[in-house]
Amino acid sequence: MGRGGEPRRVQTYDVELGAAVARAQDGDEAAFAVAYRIVQPGLLGYLRGIVGDDAEDVASDAWLEIARDLGRFKGDGAGFRGWSATIARHRALDHLRRQKVRPRSAALEQDVLDLPGPHSTHDQALESLSTEYALALVRGLPRDQAEAVLLRVVVGLDGPAAARVLGKRPGAVRTAAYRGLKRLAQQLGVESVTDDDPRTLGESK
Repeated sequence: MGRGGEPRRVQTYDVELGAAVARAQDGDEAAFAVAYRIVQPGLLGYLRGIVGDDAEDVASDAWLEIARDLGRFKGDGAGFRGWSATIARHRALDHLRRQKVRPRSAALEQDVLDLPGPHSTHDQALESLSTEYALALVRGLPRDQAEAVLLRVVVGLDGPAAARVLGKRPGAVRTAAYRGLKRLAQQLGVESVTDDDPRTLGESK
C-alpha cells in the first residue's frame, strides 16, 4: 500500500524514477534525463513559489549539484524527490540571501497544476486555480503554509519527506499544508474541504 492519500499515478512515477536514478548512478546519461523529466516540473513549481522569476536559474544550479552528488544518494524514487527538493531549497535560500530579499510566492504554472497530486483537498483546490489567480492566492498564504502546500502538492512529497526538507516536525508541516489548502479552497468556494482533517494529507505509517 502506498503513502496515505497518494494516487497510483504518483506511485507509478516513483517506481520509474527510482529505476532511472539507479541506472543514472551507474553512469546511464539517458536515465538521468528520465529522472530530470519526472522531477523538474514539480521542482520548478516549488522554486517559483520561493524565488519567483529566478526559478529557472536556481533550478539549474540545483541540478548541477544533484548531478555532482548523485553517487552519494541512497533511496528510492520518493526519496530522490525529497533529496532533490532539499538541494533546491538550499540553493533558493542562498539565492535569496545574496539578493537580500524575502521569499515571495509566485504563480503556479498550468503545467505544474496538471501534475498528479494527492486526492481530495489538493485536487479540488488546484483544479479551480488559474495561473493568474494562483499568484494572488498563494502570495496571500503565510510562508510556512505556502512552502508546505508547494512541497506536498506540487513536488508531491509525503508529510515526513516535506518535514525533512523544511527541517520541521511532520505534524507541523501537515497542519500548515492543511491550513493553506483550506484557506485556498475557501477562497475558491470548495465547500467540502472544510470537512477534511489534516490526516487526509497523508502520513507514512
